Amino acid sequence: MWPVLAQEGRGSADRAEALRVRLEHADGRLHRRLRAAVQAGQGPALFRRWLEASPATPAGEGYDALDELVAGLLRLAEPGTGGPALEPGMVFYQPTPARHVLDMLARVRLAPRDVLVDLGSGLGHVPMLASLCTGARALGVEWQESHVTVARAAARALRLARVTFVAGDARDADLSAGTVFFLYTPFVGAVLRQVLDALHAEGRRRPIRVCTFGPCSPLVAREAWLRADGPATADRVVVFQAVRQRSD
Repeated sequence: MWPVLAQEGRGSADRAEALRVRLEHADGRLHRRLRAAVQAGQGPALFRRWLEASPATPAGEGYDALDELVAGLLRLAEPGTGGPALEPGMVFYQPTPARHVLDMLARVRLAPRDVLVDLGSGLGHVPMLASLCTGARALGVEWQESHVTVARAAARALRLARVTFVAGDARDADLSAGTVFFLYTPFVGAVLRQVLDALHAEGRRRPIRVCTFGPCSPLVAREAWLRADGPATADRVVVFQAVRQRSD
């Protein structure tokens, strides 16, 4: 009896391993086809379907199968170590879950004429997804140069000519071209205050939208010059429209 059971157990393990290998090969083929389409300039036509078919976005900051698909598409390398340490008020980088990026792009109706600016862009998920899904220009501003190096290499490999990454302090960034700004709680305290003041100055000059995700959303909702499109919760992207105040 025991030898038979042991043999059946080995057989099940072998079948499971064979299935895992087949699934990995299938994933690899899909990722290569998607990358080839993006490199050929077919990204917006192809990925517009993602936006149109996207169901109601589940709340929460966890990751799911869509993030695995995006990882295979972008093929981001591991960032090196070293470089300047985060200053007080700067938050350690986490990628925005892909479903929330798609939800944001669909709600703001990002178009090729827009310029999305991701303040605290990390490895560049949001700018690259924004551009390849919509054809819009996208700029990522990131403090850690090692992350910028990885993001630039990935954008070059995918031939995303409308995506740019800048290594530097978001407080000093040139925001003049942006029409939509995104923050996944990259800063707190005094740094967040300075960035919001800079965005307020831009909002006085022209219509802009500010999109936030995570714990910073309820804080941003206190800004008198911004109007949210719904409840300012931390578990879904909040889209704010800059409004002119009588004192401006």
